Amino acid sequence: MGTTKSEIFTDRQNELAVLLKAIAHPARIAILQHIMAANACICGDLVDELGLAQATISQHLKELKNAGIIQGTIEGVKVCYCIEPKTWKLLQTQLADLFGAYQGQNTCC
Repeated sequence: MGTTKSEIFTDRQNELAVLLKAIAHPARIAILQHIMAANACICGDLVDELGLAQATISQHLKELKNAGIIQGTIEGVKVCYCIEPKTWKLLQTQLADLFGAYQGQNTCC
């Protein structure tokens, strides 16, 4: 598969693609749901909650953090994670715009 020609797309399209790619895994969705359900920072209890290996969870957290969807702070030997509110709002807005653009016309296919 060839490389993506990201320069031919708008900044907004590229930004949304990065965010969606970061959440496009069931483990990452589960992590996000767990963080949101806790309504607080999560500090290391994801292994017991999700039943995945620590290394696997760490990799998923890294992907979410690199995309800016979550943020982490170091507390002693633990890293605590929570939703990054600005990025979350951006994702909500962009998805609402994308889904809202469809008019539901039944004139094709």
